[in-house]
Amino acid sequence: MELNREHFRAIIFHNFRRGLSRQEFFDELNSLYSDKAPSYSTVKNWYNEFNRGRCSIQDESRAGRPKSVVVPEKINAVRELIKQDRHVTYREIEASLDISMTSINKILHEHLSVKKICSRWIPHNLTNAQKKARVDWCKEMLEKYIQGTSKAVYNIYTGDESWIYAYEPETKQQSTVWVFQDEAKPTKVVRGRSTSKQMIACFFGINGHVATVALEQRRTVNSEWYTTICLPEVIGEIRKKQKNRRIILHHDNASSHTSTQTKAFLTERKIELMGHPPESVRLLHEENTF
Repeated sequence: MELNREHFRAIIFHNFRRGLSRQEFFDELNSLYSDKAPSYSTVKNWYNEFNRGRCSIQDESRAGRPKSVVVPEKINAVRELIKQDRHVTYREIEASLDISMTSINKILHEHLSVKKICSRWIPHNLTNAQKKARVDWCKEMLEKYIQGTSKAVYNIYTGDESWIYAYEPETKQQSTVWVFQDEAKPTKVVRGRSTSKQMIACFFGINGHVATVALEQRRTVNSEWYTTICLPEVIGEIRKKQKNRRIILHHDNASSHTSTQTKAFLTERKIELMGHPPESVRLLHEENTF
């Protein structure tokens, strides 16, 4: 007859009750059954069990493997949390749904296929009409200046005003959000700002920087400042290098740039305007930090 584990356990129990030591019994068992006999560690473990008062030689029942929490209900709950708050963290999901970090990671990456990425900074959200106007203007300029090979590009000077802010920028980690596999990359339009700021106007041409003009603290641009302080200084810097040089000015459609006073100033000094599409990205629109 082939002896199984319970048979050997009964033999161990019998010899334990006989008073044989572990080593004595193991030597006897090994001489009778050789390689089919249980190992010394098995004999030792069962002797310890019987010493603690155990009388059964059958395996004790076990609770079994815990049920997985990665079920459709939990997956849907995590999906809803992300939709409600794209910045939600592992800790917040854990606290809300009472599931482990391992299960959260499995739900996020294996079932929902989401990943956290940083939002791209953009100055404006443009309409389709505004995008088309920008494309048309760019095509017109490329044709007018022969893909940039025309010598007239050396006469173009561009500039804009911008607030220079002092503020605590949001860290890259703070700006990350959860994105599902089939979604477009996120963008951000504005940043948090502080009260410390300075308005400047900066102009440059194909050969580099021409002039930077600062306003008084906490003031905004108007036609008076633009035509009596800013442009005269810019034009003066250009004329220093070449007195009779043709000047083509490119600036945006801000009210101080398109006012009657500004147009009269430019006409009087024979400054040509390049034009500018509505709501186009201004060269210095993005705020700077220091």
